[in-house]
Amino acid sequence: MFKKLALPLLFVFAPLTLHAQDLDETNPQEQTAQQNTPNGYIVDNLYLFMHSGPGTNYRILGSIEAGSPITITNEQSNDYVRIIDNKERSGWVESKFVTAEPGLKQQLNELSQALDVSQNQLAALQTSMPQLQGDYDSLESQNSELQKTIKDLNAQLELQAKSNQNKVEREQHLLLTYGGGIALGGVLLGVILTMLLSRRKRYDGWS
Repeated sequence: MFKKLALPLLFVFAPLTLHAQDLDETNPQEQTAQQNTPNGYIVDNLYLFMHSGPGTNYRILGSIEAGSPITITNEQSNDYVRIIDNKERSGWVESKFVTAEPGLKQQLNELSQALDVSQNQLAALQTSMPQLQGDYDSLESQNSELQKTIKDLNAQLELQAKSNQNKVEREQHLLLTYGGGIALGGVLLGVILTMLLSRRKRYDGWS
């Protein structure tokens, strides 16, 4: 009876066990990749040896330059800490020679890189300066021409306004002259008609 129950259970738990083993095999690689991200530096003015264990009595694996970026692991013992340098070498160094702040050498490298970028940008700007100067001169010339054209148009508008004003004044003067002549003619015509009518009545009275 136990054998009959054990066989199906074996088929159920076997895939789970294999999956757990796969996870155990992949996790160390992921942890190693995460641990290899630099998070510290070797202090400046120092020529440091890496040892195979937490002490000077362990074998020397090699030297590491001052200011080099390193990965600090969680393994510590006897005032030593295990690190991974920028050459992917793993070894132990004294904790007092490890810092989380970049040293002068690292800062100098970063500043040198920033300087290179700035110099490249400056060179690109200097290369484009003749073209920019040419564009500026062209725009300045166009601006001067536009200002001259605007000035000429304003002068023409002023002349046109004066001409229209003079024309209106002449027309008004002519209208006043014509009106005065017509009025005077009307008055004279009225006087003449009055005189003629008065004479006619006089002659009619004699007859």
